[in-house]
Amino acid sequence: MTVDAPGRARAPLRPHVQLYDQARTAHLERQAADPRLTLLYAARRYDFDDRLAERLDARRTSTLDAARLLWRSDVAVLEITEPAFLAGVVRAATCLAALRLRRVVRRRPVPRIVAYAIANNDPRNEYRPRSVRARMTFRAKWRLSSVVVRSVDRLVFGTPQAEETYRVLYGPPRPRQATRTIPALPTACSCPPATRPSGIVFLGAFVERKGLAVLLDAWPTLAQHPGTTLTIVGKGALEDQVRALAEKDDRIRVVVDPPRARIHAELQAAAVLVLPSQESPTWREQVGLPIVEALEHGCTVVTTDQTGLAPWLAEHGHRVIPARGTSADLGAALLDALLEPVPRADVLASLPAQDGREAAHEWMFAGSPRD
Repeated sequence: MTVDAPGRARAPLRPHVQLYDQARTAHLERQAADPRLTLLYAARRYDFDDRLAERLDARRTSTLDAARLLWRSDVAVLEITEPAFLAGVVRAATCLAALRLRRVVRRRPVPRIVAYAIANNDPRNEYRPRSVRARMTFRAKWRLSSVVVRSVDRLVFGTPQAEETYRVLYGPPRPRQATRTIPALPTACSCPPATRPSGIVFLGAFVERKGLAVLLDAWPTLAQHPGTTLTIVGKGALEDQVRALAEKDDRIRVVVDPPRARIHAELQAAAVLVLPSQESPTWREQVGLPIVEALEHGCTVVTTDQTGLAPWLAEHGHRVIPARGTSADLGAALLDALLEPVPRADVLASLPAQDGREAAHEWMFAGSPRD
């Protein structure tokens, strides 16, 4: 078993367990607010905070080790990675099978199974198997996801598009399966307000699918507008390309893999957040964590119609362009947002009184036998 702290390897799980395929800092931050949680994950995302994980019951485990821990622990609620995420469906199905077998062998009840769903694309469009074996594996995972989704007792959708996607993929909820749609919107951040927010910030992975290349193509047009600045925050494969452009233009800053406090500071100082997510046969932006983080700081958002928050953003004055649009379209939307941003107070006033992901967690875990 591989864990972040060896002493926790065989310790009993806490009453509430999150079983994820991938973990990132945002997951850890939410876990920190609930002392009843254990996080079991298989892999770390690029923005995983090791120091924060050390302070929590976050354990990196294989699928079989996660199943063994669940077998011998008294768990009241188990949150699994959403069923439409096929990369995690074998892990979820294996652990669910172990719990059902335990019910027969040891007469122990199966915990409440919950999931949070934000997928807004058909997984069958996201995979392009290149061999007979790959096709068979994909088909097995797809069928397994249909079984797993029926095992969920409480299912929360983070966007209306996710709810519609699940109905198309899996049909209506089964009897006694409770569902709820809670938009994945944040509350206002507690950061001290900036005196004069200005400029554009890109936050995210330096990769094609996040639209960074399109943004760089749009920059020459934007640069013609006096006073325009661009801060590019994150890391990834396009880092050399980004740095090369920044060396030629002192209005571009590059901040590579910063700590969370620096990300907050960059968002607080920016007027506009840009995340021009692109269409891809194998991926679609579900929500976009940079969008959520920008909203909580009052930024005007410029993005594409790929995110599940696109209808809400357009309704509240942010700029949403087609993913198939050109760099000129992106440049025009960014310039418009810079000249007439949504007032920061209006952005913050449009947010809910409770963070959407927090509200989803509260509903999924509420009323458990161990509360």
